[in-house]
Amino acid sequence: MWLVILRRLTSTAVVVLGVVVLVFLLIHLIPGDPVDVMLGESAQTADREALRVSLGLDKPVIDQLIIYIKGLINFDLGRSLHSQQPITALLAERLPATIELALAALLVTLVLALPLGLIAAARHNTAWDQGAMAFSLLGVSIPNFWMGPLLILVFALWLGWFPVSGREEAGAVILPALTLGTSLSAILARMIRSSVLEVLGENFVRTAYAKGLSRRQVLIRHALPNALLPVITILGLQLGTLLAGAVITETVFSWPGIGLLTIEAIQSRDYPVVQACVLLIALTYVVINSFTDLLYALIDPRIRVGT
Repeated sequence: MWLVILRRLTSTAVVVLGVVVLVFLLIHLIPGDPVDVMLGESAQTADREALRVSLGLDKPVIDQLIIYIKGLINFDLGRSLHSQQPITALLAERLPATIELALAALLVTLVLALPLGLIAAARHNTAWDQGAMAFSLLGVSIPNFWMGPLLILVFALWLGWFPVSGREEAGAVILPALTLGTSLSAILARMIRSSVLEVLGENFVRTAYAKGLSRRQVLIRHALPNALLPVITILGLQLGTLLAGAVITETVFSWPGIGLLTIEAIQSRDYPVVQACVLLIALTYVVINSFTDLLYALIDPRIRVGT
């Protein structure tokens, strides 16, 4: 098991280094000059050059990359070009909102996906199965940038049950969580259905039925635990998406999280903040996928033997 952990940590470190370099280089290829944003295009040449030197933008890109990596090693993400605040403080301010939205959306996902997937598998080729899969297809097909305004129109403007945007009022997380959770639950429900159907054909399931267990007991106690590996894969990827900050959903609902901070930084050409946000999103994905791989080894001993 320790060998599995060591290999996974090594590969994770290599991926993280690659992400840091790639993000830095791509950000510097984005059109636009932060100096123009900060001073305006009518600023004097001397003032522009002085600001460029003070920000370190006059150095070659490779030198800037080395300085950036040294700062990361010391947990220094730099300062925002726009507000001059430490970027770590900006991320710490926005991260709780993203975590709150991610956990709420994950709860919605599990509440919808588990019953739908199990019912579709238990009632295979019936109206229940077709209805559950139709809902899944609908959830996958509707994009968040359409679902969000639709929920706002119905539940915020027409019915007045929830606030339109922001995070201050009670219940503000419900509509963005539904927007995220509905689409993610559709994917997870289909995976649960297919995994459980595959397990239901195994001999140990027939043995469980032969012992007199009910369909519910067979599904919950025997079929679902043995169908978890592919479900964990999808759930890990979805959790990475949620914790990384759903950019579209946070923008639609003006939810003050990492996703909205990323959009604001792009609009203001705030390169250090964009780099930090994208790096945080990438690191979240990598860490959660690494944790998922380790969870595989804990759940299925055959994976530990194979590695």
